[in-house]
Amino acid sequence: MYQEISLHPVIILVWILALSIPIFFVSILIVISTLLAYGYKKGGKDFSKIGKKLEERIEGWSKAKKDSLRKLNHVLIFLGLLLVWYVGLLIVIDITDSTSGMIPEENNTLLQYFKLINIPSSIIEVLFSFGWFYYLLFFFFYLFCVIILATEFTRKSKSLFSPFTIFTKIYLTNEETQSYGSYLFFAIGHLFAAFTCPPMVFFTILGISSIADLVTSQIGIRYGKRHITWNEKKTWEGTISGVLATLLISFLFVGIFWSIIFTLAFLLFDIITSKPLNISDNLLIPIGCSLIFLVIRFYFNLDYYTILLVWF
Repeated sequence: MYQEISLHPVIILVWILALSIPIFFVSILIVISTLLAYGYKKGGKDFSKIGKKLEERIEGWSKAKKDSLRKLNHVLIFLGLLLVWYVGLLIVIDITDSTSGMIPEENNTLLQYFKLINIPSSIIEVLFSFGWFYYLLFFFFYLFCVIILATEFTRKSKSLFSPFTIFTKIYLTNEETQSYGSYLFFAIGHLFAAFTCPPMVFFTILGISSIADLVTSQIGIRYGKRHITWNEKKTWEGTISGVLATLLISFLFVGIFWSIIFTLAFLLFDIITSKPLNISDNLLIPIGCSLIFLVIRFYFNLDYYTILLVWF
């Protein structure tokens, strides 16, 4: 990297601290929770009973209701981050009369990465070109990913305890209890998307993974009649509903051309996940769409247009 040598220690230290602090606090939380759990267990109380009660409570729920509960959190994350962006954009426009920090100066992410490697002393320019909201999204999903990894680790451990482990009884399917929860793949996939994509593209991908995925499964469970030949767990009614939801979400955030690209990508990913490709759509959709954006934006210079910004 042809960057100013004096900047290297500072940048490296900042990133090490930023990445280490969440791990440190989550580790402290696990240690404290484990000690409290042992203390309560010696006193004749057992936290695991809370999880069992939650599990018993949802046992009689329908498949559609269980599915909506599992995926509602993804939708809430999308809506919550979108609200933060909306309020932040209003404040920034009111103060600076611009979208500085909220909308990146350069959205060709791969080009920026190559610039960082090949152009001397470009590190400050590149880092600031992404805007502060890009870093907010990345570190939100980094923290989320750390918490989820810790939750999965403690769930499989016989000696450690995390307060979040209680809620896994609600969200895990029978198959996932033996492996890993889909929320882990969701966290990892969107951490990758947050790192590689500008905010509007990231919101598109997050909207597809949350809202379009929820629409797909709910329509498929409730009204699906025509099962996909090579994947009997999915129906064409559900897939087509997800395609329409993807088209609408993508159109609002990245315009007509990119909405067509992401819709075709969603269609492909939805009909091949589980069978014949044994991979979670929570992982394939965000990573696949991110890579598609990086390649097409860089090699074909196809920019996007955010319809939502017209309202400001």
